[in-house]
Amino acid sequence: MKHLIIYAHPNAASLNHLFKQTIVKILQQNKHEVIIRDLYQLHFDPVLSLEDMAGQRRGIVAEAIKEEQDHITWADVITFIYPIWWTGMPGILKGYIDRVFSYGFAYRYDQGIQKGLLAGKSAYIINSHGKSKTEYEETGMDKALKLTSDRGIYTYCGFDIKEHFFFDRADRATAEIVDQWTSAIIDAYTVNEPSVL
Repeated sequence: MKHLIIYAHPNAASLNHLFKQTIVKILQQNKHEVIIRDLYQLHFDPVLSLEDMAGQRRGIVAEAIKEEQDHITWADVITFIYPIWWTGMPGILKGYIDRVFSYGFAYRYDQGIQKGLLAGKSAYIINSHGKSKTEYEETGMDKALKLTSDRGIYTYCGFDIKEHFFFDRADRATAEIVDQWTSAIIDAYTVNEPSVL
């Protein structure tokens, strides 16, 4: 299987980086093809410009955007790894979605009916956040996050979501908890993405 990892965290010492490395290791052990797009390392420009907007409806995108779209087209499975900041994804990833998941590539309307054009592709979403699960549940933020990302972006574009992990109180996680989280990730990929041999 062809796996694309879209990664958005600037700190190589972060939990998100550990999650990325864990996934790469398990996928490579099982002989999957893996490409990583580290948005901070790439210095990806997240600003959707007027030129971008004018071109999208005509199917014209910048070369850098076409490169990202080619990676998405290539992949069978896409993993999104990012922290929750201010109850949402980092700006660099939001800009990536604004620019790369363009009309005519990720979605379109047929006679007024929305159609996700990335159907047939699977997705994993891995998020860390500082608040506790209980705090998010009490405020309804847990449902809001899933609604705005899963339904508002990923399934809207046609992805079949295999797993969406929310790892809470990430800034206070003990080594034991981190081990539990990485084990949960390994289990999910081992079950859903078995060896291709």
